Amino acid sequence: MRKTWLFLALLTLVLTGCVDYMRQSERMVVAECYGVKLYADELQDILPPDLSRMDSLTQANAYIDSWIHRQILIHQAEINLPAEQLDFSKQLQDYRNSLVIYAYETQMIEQYLDTIVSDEEIEAYYEEHKESFQLRSTMVRVAYVILDENCKQMKEFKKLMSDRDTLDLTQLDALAEQDAVASYLDVDNWVRLDDFLAKVPIEIYNSESFLKKNRFVTFEKDDFTYMVRFEDYLLEKSVSPIEIEKEGIKDILLLKRKKELLSQMSVGLYEKAKKEKVFEIY
Repeated sequence: MRKTWLFLALLTLVLTGCVDYMRQSERMVVAECYGVKLYADELQDILPPDLSRMDSLTQANAYIDSWIHRQILIHQAEINLPAEQLDFSKQLQDYRNSLVIYAYETQMIEQYLDTIVSDEEIEAYYEEHKESFQLRSTMVRVAYVILDENCKQMKEFKKLMSDRDTLDLTQLDALAEQDAVASYLDVDNWVRLDDFLAKVPIEIYNSESFLKKNRFVTFEKDDFTYMVRFEDYLLEKSVSPIEIEKEGIKDILLLKRKKELLSQMSVGLYEKAKKEKVFEIY
């Protein structure tokens, strides 16, 4: 009972922030297993600062219990595994070296990599690799409005949406904001046909045939009137437009620059080390 009260008093001291005092004096042990000690300041580091005292005590007890189970498992492994399986010095050194190199390369990239990719570079890459940009699904440039069946501006919407020449997006947008239940008017943006059909329930059995024959479609369903205007389409497996591939191409070009930068850096460091005779090959 006395040990329990001492433990609770210790945790209260830790959780109320009185750690400076403990660190100035001898570190206080809260648990021990096979000679390995868990200290109060280590325990405090894993507890969120905004917990109530009771929640902190609960989490502390759970962590200590988990820590003891882990130490028991480690001890059993160490006494049962052969010595060669317990030697991780090479793996640890390799891992450290990888982390050091990664940190240095990251610093070099942040300092010296030119991250500005021009539209001309993107277009040149696209034209050179056009055959590799293939659509995995049918894409459309489309506008639609969803109207209540009693919408007073029904005729005006139909006139604007079915215009043979061009969409008056400014007028449509103003009208849709006032009277449409929902609308999408970004006809410059390519969207997947499947994504569009998830929002507008047109029954399409053959997308190629449907899109060839229909530019304006209107229908009623569930007390709503749907009006759809297809501006353009690209069938699955056709060449993907540059608008869709632009960001991906930018990432490709930046990755290429990173590799070139790191390669030049590595060669430069090697030549410098060779000149300074800091290594020998026996």
